[in-house]
Parts: sequence; structure tokens; C-alpha cells
Amino acid sequence: MNRAPLLCAITLTLFAPGSTRAETAAPASPAVAALPVTPVLTLEECVARALDRNFSIEIQRYSSSSAREGLIEADAAFDSSVALNTTDGYSRSAALGNIVSGSQRDSASTVLSVSRKIEAGTTFAVSTNLASNKSGGGGTPLNPAFNGALALNVTQPLLKGAGSEINLAPRQLAQYGVVAADASLKSSVLTVISGVESAYFNLAFAREQLGVRQFTLKVAQQLLDENQIRRSTGVLTDLEVLQAEVGVANAQQNLLLADQTLHNSEDALLQLIGRFEFDQTLGAVKLPDDPVPAVSVANSYSLAKTGQPDYVTARALLKESEINVRIAKDSLRPQLNLGGGLGLNSLEGSYGNVVDQLPSGRGYDWQLSLSLTFPWGFRAENARYRQAIAALDSQQAALGQIDQNLLVQVRTAVRNVLTSQESVANTALSRQLSEKQYELEKARFDAGLDTFRFVQDAEDALGTARIAELQARVSLRTALAQLASLEGSSLARYRIKLKE
Repeated sequence: MNRAPLLCAITLTLFAPGSTRAETAAPASPAVAALPVTPVLTLEECVARALDRNFSIEIQRYSSSSAREGLIEADAAFDSSVALNTTDGYSRSAALGNIVSGSQRDSASTVLSVSRKIEAGTTFAVSTNLASNKSGGGGTPLNPAFNGALALNVTQPLLKGAGSEINLAPRQLAQYGVVAADASLKSSVLTVISGVESAYFNLAFAREQLGVRQFTLKVAQQLLDENQIRRSTGVLTDLEVLQAEVGVANAQQNLLLADQTLHNSEDALLQLIGRFEFDQTLGAVKLPDDPVPAVSVANSYSLAKTGQPDYVTARALLKESEINVRIAKDSLRPQLNLGGGLGLNSLEGSYGNVVDQLPSGRGYDWQLSLSLTFPWGFRAENARYRQAIAALDSQQAALGQIDQNLLVQVRTAVRNVLTSQESVANTALSRQLSEKQYELEKARFDAGLDTFRFVQDAEDALGTARIAELQARVSLRTALAQLASLEGSSLARYRIKLKE
């Protein structure tokens, strides 16, 4: 039997205006909406919005700011301190019969002092004192006396607390605290960037996949229409029509799943770039087509050791442990302080005379002191020192572990990039082959040399090849993003500068 005339008739019936195909086509599912035509939403824009409105980054910024305030606090230990103290008092004693007459005294004093500690541990203090004492007995007038003093006192630790190395330790700890806080902020930024990139790529994949599923449903519906017409001519049976209906149902199910994936992907991206703005319409997205840079384990590992926040934080914690050991070791020494002072004083009948005569040096005093203090046995100090040593050893081991893990992660990430590159090339070839096969089957069908079943099979294969190629492209961009996150180079990619 020559089937060509029949196939030609079926073809004309299917594609002729006003044909039965248009009448029997299944309506679009209400759960699947057409893709909106909106302005392009770039990946750079998404990253900028996410960094500006992300909760975790906002919280981490406060921690970084607090660490900087801690550094200022540590610096303030070497600021000058000013003290002003003024007192005024009066006393009167009762008389003891006729034996001892009562006495009275009126006194006032004002002391102004300025002290400062320098990095060597030396403390300088300059003080001035103006005092008045008026005393007398019984009913006699009070006898005034005015005293003035100017003194310089110096205290220098000789053992514990001596030297700039130990006195600058709190500032150095605060500096490494800032480094760790900045690294945590950078880690949060890199995490957000990586999350946005992944969500953006997934959304691009979901939208492209939805388009493929829509086209597959269209082809399945055409096959159903063809089989229904052929059944009416007695060529096909009800079973073959049922098989075509199952094909349409499967295509609709795949379309529903693709639509669900699309909406989930949109929510995932909106969660990162907004705040409870899930009713916002996202613009068109597309995968980057930037050239893939050459990658190597050596280069990426070198970048990661300087830019990866976890490694930077671990090094900062190691430096802090070294400083804590230094502080604990210093506490094992006795407190031996050498002090000295030099002062001028004068005693006159008025404040004016006191001020005039004080620089003459007629009244002066000086003193030297040496004090020694230490805990018996240094038990607590030795325990703290051993704890500091253990913490240092532990942090060194932790840094080595992070270094090893970082190397493994970089090696894996580089292999992912290289493998994804090959996958993109291979899936592109498969997609090209599927396109050629589909065009061939479509041409054979149009010429009446084949049934639509082969066209539908070729279209299924083409859809699968398209999705596979798209998934390979997404995997490649995701692998590049993960490698950049390990290197810490994502900041340069999006021109992001953090406070240092």
C-alpha cells in the first residue's frame, strides 16, 4: 500500500488554516503563565542589590565597626589623663572645762594632675596643689597659711609590664581583631555573591527549560491531533491514540514541574536581592558569555591563601595566640617597679606669694622608691601560660587543617571548571547533532516519507540535548563562581571594595 498520498493528506489537514488540529488542541494549563517580556536584569545588578540589602552583611558590618572601636579603645591606653580634685572643710573642737580651750580649723585644697603612660610602660604624672589652712584656738583670730606644690613623679616597671612589646600587645590584639572581623565581613560578602550567582544561573536555566518544555508539549499535541485524524480514517487504533494522549499528559506534567521550578528559582533570587518583595517581577536573565579564563591549581591556591577569609581569619587567630603567649609569659615575672619624684613647695601668707615664690626652689623634695610584688609559687600564672601554649599549638594545627582543606577545595574547583568546559563543548556537539536529526525528520515528514512519531522522537531528543547543554553552561558558570569565591577574587569581578 502506498502511504505517501495518505500522509500528504494528513499533513495538509494538520497545517491548513482552520483545520481540526486547532479545534482539538488542549488549552494551556492555567498554572503555567507565559514568560514576561521585561527589561534585562543583569547579574551585576542582582549582586549590588543583594549586598545593599542583605541582613547577614548588615549584621556583620556592625561587628566590623565594633572591632574598629576596640582598636581605638586600645590606643586610648596611651592617652593623657587629667584629674581635678578640690576640697573645702571646717572643724571645731569643744573646750575641756578651764583646762584646754577649744580650737577651730578652716582648710581648702585644689589638686590638678596630668598623667600619661608611654609604650615602654613608663608612667609620668605632673601635679600641682594649692592649699590653705586657717587655724586658731578659743576666740583668737584664725591664723592663715597658704601652701603650693608642683611635683613630677615617674614610675617604671623593671620586670613585669616592662617594654613596648608587652605594652603594645593589647593594641596588636585589637588590630588582629579588626582583621578577623573584616575577614568575616568579606566571607559574608563572598557567600552572598556566590548565592546570588547560583540563584541567577538557576533562574536562567529554569526559564530556558520552561521554553523547551512548552515546545515539547506543542509537538506532543500535534502528534495527538495527527493520530486522532488517522484514527478517523481507519489507519490507527484507539490504543495508539491513547498512547499519544499519554504523551501529551507527560509533556503537561513536565511543563508544570518546569513552571514550579521557575517560580521557586524566582523566589530564591528575590530572597537574596530584596526584603519580602516576592510580588516583584524579575526581568529577563541570561547566562554570562564571558570568555572562560585559564585556570591552574598553583595560581588559584596562591590567591586563596591571601584572599580566602577563613584562611585569613585563621592566621589572625594564630597571631593572637602568639601574643597571648607573650602576655602569659610576662605574667611569670615579679612586679618590680622603680619610682621617683621631684617637687617644689612654698608656704606663704597668700596665694599670690605662693605662686611667686614656688619657682625659686627654696622649698623642694625628692624621693626614690623600689617595690617588689609577686604571688607565692606563681601557680595561677603558670597555669595561664600552659593554657596559652596549648591554645597556640591548637591554632597552629587548625591553620594547617584549613590550609590542607583549602588546597583540596581549590584542586576540586579547578577540576570542576576544566570538566565543565569539556561538557559544554560535548553537549554543544550533541545539540547540533539533534538539531540536524530533527530537521531531517521534519523534512521527511513534510515530504510524506515518515510519520510524525519520528518527528516527535527527534524533538524529544533535541529538547533533552538543549537542556543538557544549558545545564553544562550553568555548571561551568557555577564552577567558575565557586573558584572565584575560594580565591576571594569575586570582589574584583564586581568591583567591590571593602574597608581595610
